[in-house]
Amino acid sequence: MKNQFKIIVAVFLLLFIVSCSSESPIPTKTTSAPIVTNPATTTNPVVITVPQTQNQTFSYLALGDSYTIGQSVCETCRFPEQLKKSLSHLNPNNTYPLKIIAQTGWTTTNLISAIDLQNPASDYDLVTLLIGVNNQYQNRSFSLYEKEFPELVTKAIALAKGDKANVIVVSIPDYAYTPYGQGSGIQSKISMEIDGYNAFAKKYCTDNAIEFINITDITRQGLTNTNLVAQDGLHPSELAYSLFVERILPKAATAIQK
Repeated sequence: MKNQFKIIVAVFLLLFIVSCSSESPIPTKTTSAPIVTNPATTTNPVVITVPQTQNQTFSYLALGDSYTIGQSVCETCRFPEQLKKSLSHLNPNNTYPLKIIAQTGWTTTNLISAIDLQNPASDYDLVTLLIGVNNQYQNRSFSLYEKEFPELVTKAIALAKGDKANVIVVSIPDYAYTPYGQGSGIQSKISMEIDGYNAFAKKYCTDNAIEFINITDITRQGLTNTNLVAQDGLHPSELAYSLFVERILPKAATAIQK
């Protein structure tokens, strides 16, 4: 009888051990963080949950013109720097080195030449592209943009490890809604032409399954909310760029965490 009891106990112990070993592993720890750099400026905060990876490096390349280099705002105020900071807030265990290829006044032609000259590595985890306002401002032929914008997107994809999911195209701001634009006397023409540039870029991105983020409407609040315009009366302010980042960050986080 004692032997039978010992056998029964042993069987129950074995079943308990097997049951414990077959349980699911502990899930990966996640964190939630607001998508904005400065929560005080956020009217509709969004929460993103991302996996907590450890000591990884995600490189970011920002391509563009004055809106990317951050004309008339501080170095850390421009949107690529704010985006980098927001990404690091989502996962402080990682690093996010940023390279910017952009200058005030650059057209699509200038940006193509700069990329070819600098020949950056083709291993970026995230690439943003914001270009075209100077094509419009300098009265370049629209056909030039139709030719060179797709070339730039192709270059951006190549620099993003050949993965279009790592590329984000940002729409062109509308400077008609600034003191400078109001003084031009051709506000309607500016807005109409920028709409044309953005419509072409959006359609190209949609047709080719590339992420396109519209921020133009933010800049069109520049007359009613003067805090959205930098002190030069032309370019976006730090606040405006933080609103850009609100829209870009969810897609950027998805791109680097996939």
